[in-house]
Amino acid sequence: MIALACLALITWLYLVGAHGRFWSAGPMLPSVTSCAGDPDVAVVIPARNEAPVLARCVASLLAQDYAGRLRIVVVDDCSVDGTGDVARTFQDPRLIIVSGLTRPSGWSGKLWAVSQGLQHVGDAAYVLLTDADIHHEPTHLATLISKAERDRLDLVSEMVELRCASAAERVLVPAFVFFFQLLYPFARVNTPRCRLAAAAGGTMLVRATALARIGGINSIRDALIDDVTLAAAVKRGGPIWLGHSALATSLRPYPHAADIWRMVSRTAYVQLRYSPILLLGTITGMSVVWVLPVLMLLLGTGVSRWIAIVAFAISVASYVPTLSRFRLSPLRALLLPAIGVFYTAATIGSAVDHYRGRGVVWKQRSYQRMTS
Repeated sequence: MIALACLALITWLYLVGAHGRFWSAGPMLPSVTSCAGDPDVAVVIPARNEAPVLARCVASLLAQDYAGRLRIVVVDDCSVDGTGDVARTFQDPRLIIVSGLTRPSGWSGKLWAVSQGLQHVGDAAYVLLTDADIHHEPTHLATLISKAERDRLDLVSEMVELRCASAAERVLVPAFVFFFQLLYPFARVNTPRCRLAAAAGGTMLVRATALARIGGINSIRDALIDDVTLAAAVKRGGPIWLGHSALATSLRPYPHAADIWRMVSRTAYVQLRYSPILLLGTITGMSVVWVLPVLMLLLGTGVSRWIAIVAFAISVASYVPTLSRFRLSPLRALLLPAIGVFYTAATIGSAVDHYRGRGVVWKQRSYQRMTS
């Protein structure tokens, strides 16, 4: 009992003290209204069946307080809900609407749409890849460009503020961000000498020369976890930065726990490279981190219970900065072990779907054993 309790405590002492400050609520870029040079920027928005949210996204980009030349390319990716019609309601010379072609074999749908959009960016110095469900505050683009120019970065990405309105979202969405940082500690991602790379797909500003250096989007065309794959390719040749955003918000709702389960299980086993060994390691790790402290607290006695109490207290405290970012009560941190079990179960469900032959299904498209 004491040995198990010590294992949980040592694990948490390492995570909190030496795992890239994953528990931090930062870093976050301060808003700026101008940047040196104001280089030309092109925004590419892949949009498949995004009629309910696309108008707010496009309107927010057209309203950017940015002095440089801006071009916005919306790729209607074979939508059936009038997404293209929504885009065409905007009468602005900066907006280009592309009717997407049928996806060829070997491409993920999103990256095929992005590749078609990139054909219309001209000689822009930067390309902002953003999702159709993101609302951008007026200073967002200038803030991203300023960071890239000041620190000579090849990629600047932000985890946008996710919607947290329904009961399920308030319980599960902050933990999604927390677990993402646990997997990809931002401090390590932002250290050039560290090989770890990651990005968040809602906001990825890429230097055009860096995109050309990696061979363009074609070089990662089959990636289902496209943001992390792009970041890894770019970081091999230049520095990148990943943080949180106070200037971009996701409009995508996840009203029920089942919606979040589907979002996680869609690519969780892809993230593990379809490896049963990595799946077993993930289950074991999650059990040590989330389940073991609670079990030892409930079943242990004497010294083992006190050690478990300390481990549990550290785990709960590590989640408080994330909850504060979402303006939620720190008492919700007590639910973290149960939430960890939920995400572990969704990961197992992702593997089960794979072995049942269901593969990855997203936007009415099915993918079988494509890369991460």
